[in-house]
Amino acid sequence: MLPNILTIGRIFLTPLFILCLFYEAPWSKVCALGIFIIASITDAFDGHIARKRDLVTKTGEFLDPLADKILVISAFLSFALLHKIPFWMVGLIVFRDLFVTGLRMLFLNNGISLVTSKIAKAKTGVQVAAIIFVLSYLALKTLSFVDASQIIIFIDTFNLIWATVFSATIFTVYTGLHYLFINRAVIAAFVDNSSDDA
Repeated sequence: MLPNILTIGRIFLTPLFILCLFYEAPWSKVCALGIFIIASITDAFDGHIARKRDLVTKTGEFLDPLADKILVISAFLSFALLHKIPFWMVGLIVFRDLFVTGLRMLFLNNGISLVTSKIAKAKTGVQVAAIIFVLSYLALKTLSFVDASQIIIFIDTFNLIWATVFSATIFTVYTGLHYLFINRAVIAAFVDNSSDDA
């Protein structure tokens, strides 16, 4: 089905994105930006198509968030390896996503659905915006035919790369805490039942 094809395509775009990001060529960072934007667009479309055409499947529900996490985490980890952001920011983002995903899967395996808030759904959008900002900065630094020196100096002077990703990290952690808060009653009941069974 088309939604799953788009999702799988996004997963396969991730290695190409990383390759372009680390490859030293005048066009590579621009290509990395373009690939990431295309992958992000497929993220918006696959879910929309699945809901509109009633093509929502368990496979799609599993693959779609997985593809998002692979792409986003790969980007942030790459930025840390390029010394643009500290690794602790990546660690917090990865921990939040793995913890919430693991918690959701645990409850689903027990036939319990946890509530996903609107603010949690906005998390990916905030992360994508931060990544596109960093990629745009890297692309501008490599474009010889564009004089973006003043923009680059401004970003470097006010350390906007760090500030942008830090804001995305804080928001990501907040959404994780908010997710636990709105599901606290269900989680508490599950823990109590598990204790009684033990």
